[in-house]
Amino acid sequence: MSTDLIKSNDTKYLILIAVLSIAVPLLVALLLFVPQTGKLGDVDVTFLPKLHALLNSLTAIALVVGFRFIKKGNIRFHRFSMVTAFVLSSFFLISYVTYHYQAAPTSYGGEGVLRTIYYFVLISHIILAALIVPFVLLSVYFAVSNQIKRHRRISRWTFPMWLYVAVTGVLVYFMISPYYT
Repeated sequence: MSTDLIKSNDTKYLILIAVLSIAVPLLVALLLFVPQTGKLGDVDVTFLPKLHALLNSLTAIALVVGFRFIKKGNIRFHRFSMVTAFVLSSFFLISYVTYHYQAAPTSYGGEGVLRTIYYFVLISHIILAALIVPFVLLSVYFAVSNQIKRHRRISRWTFPMWLYVAVTGVLVYFMISPYYT
């Protein structure tokens, strides 16, 4: 593949990645700060938080398995694991947006040190969940476009952030689940 073609494709895809990296966190923020409760009629979404915890758990497992495969040099299974993590995270995002579009917000009811821990985990999770979007998209793009050096460079940052977001997503669910109505 010629260098000009890679640069041409890079420009198109990098613009798309930039747009998505801004649009996705803005959409999620809009849903959190301006709840759209009940816009889907009587659709019951109360099961979705459990699904979110499951999807985040499976994402974390896929990430760790993919990391182990690449450390062993097994590119084929690494790729499969990482595509699995990406698909699971994508399903999570769609489900999360649907839930917050339909359901009333849930407030954390814990007190004392648990409240402090919950909000620390939640805030760090939210910040990194927004920041991880371009990292994941760039990691995937560089892998798919066979720009392995660039893929490795960005994935060193992507992996720990993505894993943290997946694991803390599960922690947040378990901490707030007693307060769901």
